[in-house]
Parts: sequence; structure tokens; C-alpha cells
Amino acid sequence: MEYNKLVAVTGLSGLFELVSSKADGGIVRSLEDKSTKFVSNRLHAFSHLESIEVFTTEDNVNLVEVFEAMNTSKEKLPDAKADAKDIQAYFKKTYPKMDLERVYGSDMKKMIKWFDILKKNNIDIKLSEETAEDAAADVVSEKKTAAASKTVTPKAAAVKNGPAKKINTPRKMA
Repeated sequence: MEYNKLVAVTGLSGLFELVSSKADGGIVRSLEDKSTKFVSNRLHAFSHLESIEVFTTEDNVNLVEVFEAMNTSKEKLPDAKADAKDIQAYFKKTYPKMDLERVYGSDMKKMIKWFDILKKNNIDIKLSEETAEDAAADVVSEKKTAAASKTVTPKAAAVKNGPAKKINTPRKMA
């Protein structure tokens, strides 16, 4: 299982592996009990762990940096249900740059719970990296799409750039 496939789902506790995505939701597998289910976009929102950032006193950092600091720390990981002051004290020691005024206590508890889940599932916590080949392929495809968008026929350009059509149909009154 890879870190870049992990998501947090609003309204559901824990972390999930995104197995498949559909237009109206996604199929996720829980990391805690390994159950698989469909989650609708209408009721829930997905947050990829790779895209989550944490407020610091300097620039915002990715959640991976906080997890790495937690991993290298010699401090004992507090219980996710511990007192907010204990959790803040833990983060002051493990990641002192964290802006404790802007990061909510509930978010710190989530980070502890998520870190514990990742450790239990032996997931390597690191951001996905684009290879040089992928980056080169992206540049080539962007150039092709830019060139294709410039080669528009004059008739199609006139239709696109023309004024909007007015529709003057009489309305029926009740």
C-alpha cells in the first residue's frame, strides 16, 4: 500500500485506501478493519494525505514532514483521546515550528491517530515523486495541446468569439 493512495473521508473516522474512483464517489478500503465500501461524493469529501498541509510559524508544511518528525522523535506518542494540553505539549517537543494557535486540538488528535494507523499498517510515509520521464512526457503533451488549441478553423473561431444569441420568445402568462 502506498502513501499517495491514502485518503481521509469527512464524516468517517480513520484512514482509507482509495481503491477506485467513480464520477459520483469512490470505493475505499479502511486501514483499520480492512472493509471495503462505496462512499458518495454527495455526502462526503475526500482529502488525499499528500495534499494536506499544516500551519507553522513560517511557511506551511506538508503533513509528511510532521509525520517524519513524529517518527524520529524519542517522545512517547500520546493516546489520541488524551487531554488537549498533553497533545499540545507533545507537538511542542516533536515539531516546535507548528503554529499551535491556528492548528486545532482536534486536528492534532487526528494526526496522532493517523500516525498510529500508518505505523500499524507499515506504510512508508513519503511523498510520491515524479520521475524525469513523466515530467518530460507532461511537457511534451502540454506543448501538443497548446499547438492544437492554436489551430482553430476561422469559421469555428467566429462562432466561439461571436456575441451570445438572444432568444426573444414570448412568455406565457398564467
